Amino acid sequence: MTDMVQATSPTAARVSDAYRWGQLGVGVAAMVMIANYQYGWTFFVPDIQKAFGWDRASIQWAFTLFVLFETWLVPVEGWFVDKYGPRLVVLVGGILCAVGWAINAKATTLNGYYLGMIVAGIGAGGVYGTCVGNALKWFPDKRGLAAGITAAGFGAGSALTVAPIQAMIRDSGFQTTFLYFGLGQGIIIVILAFLLLAPKAGQVPAAVQSLNVIQSRRNYQPTEVIREPIFWLMYFMFVIVGAGGLMVTANLKPIGVDWKVDAVPVTLIGMTLTAVTFAATIDRVLNGLTRPFFGWVSDMIGRENTMFLAFGMEGIGIWLLYMFGHSPVWFVILSGFVFFAWGEIYSLFPSTCTDTFGAKFATTNAGLLYTAKGTAALLVPLANYVQQTSGHWDNVFIIAAGANILASLLAIAVLKPWRKVVIARASAT
Repeated sequence: MTDMVQATSPTAARVSDAYRWGQLGVGVAAMVMIANYQYGWTFFVPDIQKAFGWDRASIQWAFTLFVLFETWLVPVEGWFVDKYGPRLVVLVGGILCAVGWAINAKATTLNGYYLGMIVAGIGAGGVYGTCVGNALKWFPDKRGLAAGITAAGFGAGSALTVAPIQAMIRDSGFQTTFLYFGLGQGIIIVILAFLLLAPKAGQVPAAVQSLNVIQSRRNYQPTEVIREPIFWLMYFMFVIVGAGGLMVTANLKPIGVDWKVDAVPVTLIGMTLTAVTFAATIDRVLNGLTRPFFGWVSDMIGRENTMFLAFGMEGIGIWLLYMFGHSPVWFVILSGFVFFAWGEIYSLFPSTCTDTFGAKFATTNAGLLYTAKGTAALLVPLANYVQQTSGHWDNVFIIAAGANILASLLAIAVLKPWRKVVIARASAT
């Protein structure tokens, strides 16, 4: 069986696997270039606060706006990709990323930073959605792995520039760092844009069909996708799993402070760092590695089976972190486990979406599902409210652990059989 994009007679010769991996590599490089716009922001906040005297909560609204505009506009950007190809969207995205941090470099008001991060968010979302969607199209035979490798560029890419950014902020000031890194990253993205291509009919292998990985022969229009109830089941699962991980991401240091482990030295694998610094470093690396790993696993044993395992691990990990995280060593180890079991949502959900709704409009459809990350981000303040009301983190951890267990059960008991029915129905028509 093949996707409908390949159902007609081929218009181009099959390309080599090396060519396909080259296209994937370009996408990964672009993802690395946008990683700092999300993960590097935290290094600028203390200096912004020191320079202008604003409270931290007001400054962090810039980050919230970035996430919202990075996610909720991806379907629109995806529509442009599916209609005009990846090159134009990534080109414009690179320009907007550069302009966004250039605005930050000159900003003297909160609204200036809000504007800068909104512009950067639109640009980063365009690059993210395009590269993930392009990976799904080039690798119908390895969708989980391809999406995972691409998403890993975003998850772990900023680890490469943690030290340089901090050094430049210290030596040259945060405004100069915003300008130079913004322009540098944006220019590289623009150059990479000219290397990106979408596959033509006949250039890629047929979609894989097996007992574990079932893929639709029908290509759903985005307007059809949002009318499919199974899409909203995947959306709900994405939100409840995503919210737990984002909660830990946003509150890792406050949790460490409340548990009085944040500044305690921890020695592991021959390194000694404070517990929060160690945890943040390991978390970032594992958050990247998990994406291709579980994507590859899902290509072998199926998407829903992998979700059941990963989401179950996440629920157990959050529970164990709540139970034993008051020990500095276990705080580091278990937070790493939590992030390893969480980051795979950015490979499993795009590949599951494309398996279900076809490859032709993969960028737009996966982008629609990706907006769940923005919705999940809106639940993070709710977690803080629950913590402030009770004075402890107990209820937050219990709810997050339960949400992940619920998602794991939904994957195996509801999503898996339902998706078979949906794909069989599409094949029959």
